[in-house]
Amino acid sequence: MEVTVENRRGPELSGADVNLGQDRAHNARMYDYYLGGKTNYAVDREAAREVMRAFPAIETVARANRAYMHRVMRFLARQGVRQFIDVGAGMPAAPNVHQVVQEVAPDCRVVYVDNDPIVLVYADSLLCGAPQGQTAYVDADATKPADVLAAVRDGGVVDFDRPVALSLHALLHFVPDEQSVYELVGRFMKDLPTGSFLSLSHCTGDFMPDAWQAVVDAYARQGTPMRVRSRTEVARFFDGLVLVEPGVTVAHRWHPEAASGPSLARDAQVSLYAGLARKP
Repeated sequence: MEVTVENRRGPELSGADVNLGQDRAHNARMYDYYLGGKTNYAVDREAAREVMRAFPAIETVARANRAYMHRVMRFLARQGVRQFIDVGAGMPAAPNVHQVVQEVAPDCRVVYVDNDPIVLVYADSLLCGAPQGQTAYVDADATKPADVLAAVRDGGVVDFDRPVALSLHALLHFVPDEQSVYELVGRFMKDLPTGSFLSLSHCTGDFMPDAWQAVVDAYARQGTPMRVRSRTEVARFFDGLVLVEPGVTVAHRWHPEAASGPSLARDAQVSLYAGLARKP
């Protein structure tokens, strides 16, 4: 596990140092393509287009997820939260979490977590926040909460005696049931202090089950297991926590009054549940 703190460069990586997986599609780079980014390769674009043929609104899903992230992070900063752990950070795409929250409160501290080598290559762009705050990058596996939190603790950016906002955005649908996904989330929250928050978003097949089965199959052909879940299954991630209104809802319906404009998307196009809850 490696920790990179603001004003220090991340570990120097190149294709000669580590296998960046440029010969096979990766879900983080496919997501970057859905958002219109440029940090992706031909193999990612080909795989992404296969998903788009199965579910043409997948770009809407990605944009809705990104917009939800912006709203919920701004909401938390305005509620006084000053520490954030973004697990499964993926490719940088401005505005990133630190830019959103530090615009509200410059003293916010943000730690990004990912274990994709190519994300690490681009991590420097995540490490230039407001001078009053701090940003850091942790190279750790999201499916190993104890290792993630130990690495974050070692970095010294987050004070575990104060509330922390943990984000698991568009991540858990890539964790199959056999990896004890609910216990995984519970372990993260168990080790965070009272008053901490969990924000997550998760793809669902509730509205268009056949289309989403085709999406799951498309990812499987690329070697990436995917498990879409129902609203009831997503709500279970918040067991033991106090949900913030409006609870678990389709992402574009979470505090839409805070959006830059009205969403014209339908629930079936978004097909992404989101929610925020506090640890009592």
